[in-house]
Amino acid sequence: MVNTKYEGFETPGVTVDLVLFTVNESRLKVMLVKRVEEPFRSDWSLPGGFIELGESLDAAAQRVLVEKVGVSDVYMEQLYTFGKPKRDPRSRVITVAYIALIPWQSLPQPASEKIIDLTWSPVDHLPKLAFDHKEIVNYAVKRLRAKVSYSNIVYGLMPKQFRLSELQSMYECIIDDKLDKRNFRKRMLATGLLKETGKKDTAGAHRPAMLYQFKSKEIVFL
Repeated sequence: MVNTKYEGFETPGVTVDLVLFTVNESRLKVMLVKRVEEPFRSDWSLPGGFIELGESLDAAAQRVLVEKVGVSDVYMEQLYTFGKPKRDPRSRVITVAYIALIPWQSLPQPASEKIIDLTWSPVDHLPKLAFDHKEIVNYAVKRLRAKVSYSNIVYGLMPKQFRLSELQSMYECIIDDKLDKRNFRKRMLATGLLKETGKKDTAGAHRPAMLYQFKSKEIVFL
């Protein structure tokens, strides 16, 4: 039996949008894709898409990550729900945004026909973005900067093995501030989150340094 109580009410669309962060050239960057259809044709936007019937939000985010970005095994978490009535000029659309963290690498061109180009944009120098995506990016930057202060979330941006100086540089890029080398080293080793690999980095002109790795890729709160 059809419930007529809600007849005549518009059913909002639901999408997921991905805020993919990386650090390259000592700058925190976000991945943007260029739209090839209206609305906002030729504007930059976050990779995203509508959820499918019977699909969970997390499954939709993972699908979009693979289809439009070309990667899968990365750290991802739900960020926030954005639902201003006129955020999408087509109709009422609510989006659930996700943060993803990706170590810097050359990513393949997405296969989606709706995207013709992609770029990594510094978060402090964003181009014009479609919809409310600038608001979403800014919110995600605040969340990331806050979370690195009380968790090991930074592991999602690091290579498997790294020098402590490289880890410090990563933190500095994320929070956009300088850290004291001695205090940083002492604090990180005291967390118990890192372990020595038994190997040293001898490449380059710097002195050989111990390589470390995170003990676990599960989020730990400090």
